[in-house]
Amino acid sequence: MLGLQAYASGSSSNSSSSSGNDSSDDSEQEVSNQPRKTPESSKAKAAPKEEELAHLKPPVDSSLSVAKSMQICAAPLVVPTGQVEVSRVVAPTVKELVYNPRYEELFAPVAGPANPFLTEQMKAHKNMLTGFVESAHISDFQFENQRKTFHSYGYALDPSVDANSGGVVEGGDEGPSYVGHLQAAYDTEGKTVFESSKANRNGDKRKRLKNDKPEDVEGFLGPWGKFEDEQTVARPSEQERAELEEMMAKKQRRNRVTEDKPIEEKSVLHIKDSVDYQGRSFLHPPHDVGVNLRKGGAPDRCFLPKAHIHTWTGHTKGISAIRWFPKSAHLLLSCSMDARVKLWEVYNERRCVRTYSGHRQAVRDVSFNNRGDRFVSAGYDRYLKLWDTETGDVISRFSSRKIPFCVKFHPDYNKQHLFVAGTSDKKIICWDTRSGDIVQEYDRHLGAVNTITFVDENRRFVTTSDDKSMRVWEWDIPVDMKYIADPTMHSMPAVTLSPNGKWLACQSLDNKIVIFSAINRFKMNRKKSFTGHMVSGYACNLDFSPDMSYLVSGDGDGKCYIWDWKTTKLYKKWQAHDNVCIAALWHPHESSKLATAGWDGSIKYWD
Repeated sequence: MLGLQAYASGSSSNSSSSSGNDSSDDSEQEVSNQPRKTPESSKAKAAPKEEELAHLKPPVDSSLSVAKSMQICAAPLVVPTGQVEVSRVVAPTVKELVYNPRYEELFAPVAGPANPFLTEQMKAHKNMLTGFVESAHISDFQFENQRKTFHSYGYALDPSVDANSGGVVEGGDEGPSYVGHLQAAYDTEGKTVFESSKANRNGDKRKRLKNDKPEDVEGFLGPWGKFEDEQTVARPSEQERAELEEMMAKKQRRNRVTEDKPIEEKSVLHIKDSVDYQGRSFLHPPHDVGVNLRKGGAPDRCFLPKAHIHTWTGHTKGISAIRWFPKSAHLLLSCSMDARVKLWEVYNERRCVRTYSGHRQAVRDVSFNNRGDRFVSAGYDRYLKLWDTETGDVISRFSSRKIPFCVKFHPDYNKQHLFVAGTSDKKIICWDTRSGDIVQEYDRHLGAVNTITFVDENRRFVTTSDDKSMRVWEWDIPVDMKYIADPTMHSMPAVTLSPNGKWLACQSLDNKIVIFSAINRFKMNRKKSFTGHMVSGYACNLDFSPDMSYLVSGDGDGKCYIWDWKTTKLYKKWQAHDNVCIAALWHPHESSKLATAGWDGSIKYWD
């Protein structure tokens, strides 16, 4: 109680001294420093504390003691009325705000310094390349309707005016607003293409027969009802049918083209004996020619031919194609425009062994099977005929009623009963020689098929066509796996596979030989292009030397050209024939011998 009274008396004396008018700083200092009356126990504890802290207190200025004791900070900072507040900046890219901005903040200009190099057009606000577009909604039908109306009639609804509110037209009347030919819009009352075409359809005026009753099973018409005035042609009666048949029979008898009698298929053997003293036929390769014709490898190095060593004559017209006998190449098969096929000796006496006659028109192509005991001939009489090479008999005939332009046996030994032919009706047809049936058709080209070349270990084959394209096929899959066409490509009527199986040399009708890869992507090798000859309009066959050192080809002037494979440099050219040199074949076992065939009817051998 004594402590409380002392605190009360101290506080009252302090307040009274502060409220007096004649109070001074010294009196206030004395009152504030007056010691409190406390019990002896508290005095004993408090006295040492004040003495310990006395030396830590800084000197107090008597003039500032009152001001510090009266300072109060109880309210937040308030901007005075009339003072401009700094506005918050809203970035143009912000899509969502977490506070309610004022109008001035939303539509304030973009903060930052202006680019002094921008023109007025560049300074304009844009949300796309050509200007500012506000997002709006219009149905696709209405947009197309107004667009077609504007292109057809020259007017359309003004898209900047709300269609519901309408616009003001001339004269002060409210109505829809138009752009374009306003007079036409007012004359037609703004009818669109859809409304006009619907109103002018005369077919809608015709009435249809209706019967929508589903219970009427026999007479139900639905949407298939005929027009009321529609007349249908009735079926002819029995008498009228008999008269029509009689009339058609007379017309057929008048215009009927009688089928020609089958041509007599024959072959002539030109040598005295078909077998030698050991009973071996002419198909057996000779042993006494100084060259091993049974080996599979190519000569180590090939050389350019220099001299003309032999000429085979016997065809009365130009030659279409020549083929070596498989593996040994001791015989040469030729087909000609005189509708005959001839087999020639390459060694010894180089005689004509046999002539095969069985086509009415020119023979376009021939192909041996792997053993060489059979070959197929393709003629312009639309027939493909399978011949026995040794006896000269025709084993079977095939025809698709279209002209076959190329023919080739499948190279696999287990598929020697299959051959493919490219025809004039854009198809590649595969026949089975055992049954005579068509087993597959590849119909994807847009023009006549000119060549067929097997690649990739005979799993695929490449075809070229008059449609200036090349297609790659998987065997027995009638959809091409790769289509190669380019605006710069020309038709390629002759294609040859390189001995290593990696490249395809294609005779292009722009007087070039272009090279394609025969594996993977079948990409054109643009770094290799062989030029200098003239083959435009002719399917001149070309060939590689066995060691792939040279590339040989004929041309339309009868010349023969030889290029270096690596550098594409033209090494040699000479006049080989009087007319077109249609084919050139390098002998697979000779280092410098090649055969050429021309439209002058001769086959020449060079060494």
